[in-house]
Parts: sequence; C-alpha cells; structure tokens
Amino acid sequence: MEKDMGEEGGCFHEATIMGQDGIPRTVRVPVVQELARQGLKFLPERFIKARNPSHEANITLPMFPSINMAKLGQQAEPGVRAQELAQLASCAKEWGMFLVTDHGIHPSVVHGVKDVVQGFFRLPLEEKRASVGSYASIDNMGYGRSFVKSEDQALDWIDRLAMKAAPKGVDEGLLVWPQKPPNFRQVMAKYVEQGRKLCDHLLQALAEALSLSPHDFIQNFDPEWSEINVRVNYYPPCPQPELGLGITPHSDASGLSLLTQFGCSGGLQVLKGLNWETVPWPCDELLVNVGDLLEIMSDGRLKSPWHRVVAMEKERFSVALFYNPPCSTEIQPVQDGDGGYKKVVVGDYVRHFYEISPTLEKQAIAYAKKA
Repeated sequence: MEKDMGEEGGCFHEATIMGQDGIPRTVRVPVVQELARQGLKFLPERFIKARNPSHEANITLPMFPSINMAKLGQQAEPGVRAQELAQLASCAKEWGMFLVTDHGIHPSVVHGVKDVVQGFFRLPLEEKRASVGSYASIDNMGYGRSFVKSEDQALDWIDRLAMKAAPKGVDEGLLVWPQKPPNFRQVMAKYVEQGRKLCDHLLQALAEALSLSPHDFIQNFDPEWSEINVRVNYYPPCPQPELGLGITPHSDASGLSLLTQFGCSGGLQVLKGLNWETVPWPCDELLVNVGDLLEIMSDGRLKSPWHRVVAMEKERFSVALFYNPPCSTEIQPVQDGDGGYKKVVVGDYVRHFYEISPTLEKQAIAYAKKA
C-alpha cells in the first residue's frame, strides 16, 4: 500500500520501487497540489522534463474532428448515417482520437462528476488521506500519483485518483472510492454506466465504419466481466509550465478511453508526424481515444495515438474511463487483415505495458506484433 506523509517543507506520498539490486525500496514523492499551494516561482528540479528535440514543434490545431452520435443511431436517415460513419472512419484512422457530441450522457451527469471531483481535491490533505487509500501494488489504485519507477525519474506535474468501477466486486476490501464527498461513488457510477453505453455504441460503429461486422470488436467486451477503470487527473497551476509535463507521452493500454475535462482546455497534445499538436477540445464535449487493445483487435487499421499533457499556469482536471475486455480474454486481430498483429491475452498485455512504461517512443505495442 502506498502511503502519504508530511514533514517540514512539504508533503509526500511514499511509493515502493525495485532497486537495481532487486531489493524493494521506499521513495518519497511530493504531493503536487501541496507544492502548488506554496506559491512556487520556480519548478522543482524533480519535475523538469528532458524533451525529445525531434518532437518539440508545437502546433495548435484550428479545429478537431467531431462525431455526432445521434447520426450514428439506427433511427438516423441512411444517407446521414453513412456520411457520419465515413467521418468516423476518417478521423479514427488519421488521429486515433475524436470528439463526440449528442452522445446521450446528460449534462447534469457530467456536471455531477465535476462537482464531486473538485469537492475531493478541495479537501485538506489530511482529509483526503482519511477519505481514500492508495494501493501502488494493485493497478495503482486510490489516491496518489502516476507510476513511479525510480528515484531519478522526472515526475509529472499531476496528482491523481484511480478506481476500478467494473466488474462488480473487483475492489472488495479496498478503500479506493473517496468517502468525501459522500456521493462521490454514486455520482461516478452513474457516469460510468452511461459511458459504457456510449463506448459499446462506438465499438460497433467503429467496426462498421471499417467495413467489418458490427460485432467484431464488441464481442470481446463481456457485459458482466469487462473492466472499467476510472482515473481522475488533477493538474495544479504550474510555476514554469514550459519546463514540465502534466503526463509523460504515452498511449492508452485500453480498448477505448472516454474523457471529460474541466477547469480549462489546451493541455492535451497528440504527436502527428514530428510535431506535438494541441487538441482544440472544448470543455463541454467528450473525447474518445483509441487504445492499444483496439489497435490489436483492428489489426492496425486503427492506431492508438501517442499523446501527452502539458503543464499549464491554470488548474485543470480530467476524468478518464478506460474500457477493457476481461483480463483473461484472448483478443485476436480481425480476419483478412495484414497489419502483422497476433493474439494476446488482455491481462498479459496490460502487465507488459506497465512493466516497461514510461518509454520515449511507442514501444509496448511491439508485444502484440508477429515476429
């Protein structure tokens, strides 16, 4: 279990890492929110990121593809639906991510998520500690930070909260859901329920958009045993945002990822060629990411995007739902593909992903490539 602690000069999480000698060691990692509250003028050295010089041209896109989910419904006029399917195929292939509108999740549900998330992070540190545990050894669940692997690792400017929302009972005996605000779990469960329906609709539409059977992807997502992990990301104001990152470059080890954000926009960037391009993502729209598992299932027809979050001078929140087939499911590429992918067991792939992460380039997916 990962612990929090405070001492003069700051507050810390405790995390266990594996030393070069193979012996577990405990390291202390600053609580970023507490650092930000000190009114720092300079970014602490542990948060200064080395950059890949070939990937540092930043471009802000004027617009980003958006999919109207109502136009993908079976009740939509056939011509309109066909056009929206073509748009879905185009943006999913080109970017691996897209915005969604008319998605059926009521604004009040999303606003409820915003309220409980901000309510939790407005609590004093001691109340947050008492409200929820932290479990680095169990998929990094609870309150703490992103994965810490070494003492000299450059840290992300982020605090996070992670829970397992599905399948039922997976978090039994763990204090991973905040007790404050008292309606946190109830509100998030409603959002997760509606988010699952949206993801199921998208999985079928994506397959159809690629001229596959609508069931080719969703057949891997058992209604009872599929996994939904929730990750809340809090990015406090950063004193020198040009020197740090909110989240290190990565792809998602998921089937689909569904995200909402609030506070401010402009933090998400996706690598396109050699350029980091800022995604124009309005706070009132949801965003969908293709994950590595869907890349495998599609035999490379879709690619999970290599993306990152930049630090900002204003605070920002995001909530991500990671939707995966059951851990024991063996997924395989769709037939008649030539992308060079092979069968993998979901749990094996996800473990491999986190064992080697973070990496400078997109490397984990090689695990699912044919020799």
